[in-house]
Amino acid sequence: MAPTSKLLRPAVDLLVQYAAYHRDQRNIATHQVGVPLIVFALGVLLARPALAPLPALDWALTPAWAAWGLATLWYLSRGEPVLGAAVSLAIGALVALAQPLGAASTPAWLALGLGCFLLGWLIQFAGHYYEGRRPTFVDDRIGLLVGPMFVTAEALFALGWKPALQATIERRAGPVVLHDLAARA
Repeated sequence: MAPTSKLLRPAVDLLVQYAAYHRDQRNIATHQVGVPLIVFALGVLLARPALAPLPALDWALTPAWAAWGLATLWYLSRGEPVLGAAVSLAIGALVALAQPLGAASTPAWLALGLGCFLLGWLIQFAGHYYEGRRPTFVDDRIGLLVGPMFVTAEALFALGWKPALQATIERRAGPVVLHDLAARA
């Protein structure tokens, strides 16, 4: 499959592939914390430089907002408009929270951005310990974009959204389980 066609797969296919690497309940739980922390960290790190300030709106265009705009277009074009809108709004909220930190001193800005980024990945890797599998992005870089969509979908599923989509993902990727770590030893 060509890289372009991998990028343009429907949400259900992307979620199934991502879910196949995330079937342990503890791994999913760590991703509910780690993925937003990483997205927030990227919002902090990409909060500089501020381009084309709009003082009337007390808002400036930053690389974080440009990345959010491109990601939003991608999420909305994956065939699940509610999920695309929800993940875009969630990421937008994290970017909005991160933007004021771009005005901090350079050491504080870097420490907070890099600290949150590393902490988010440590939490994720802890989850993959329980899973017994490496992260998705090792095999397919698009997993870096699918992570926020997966976390959002899991939250929506918990609220009763689209049980048929959830059932399709579980049928194709397998059920959510609690792996026995002693069995691996």
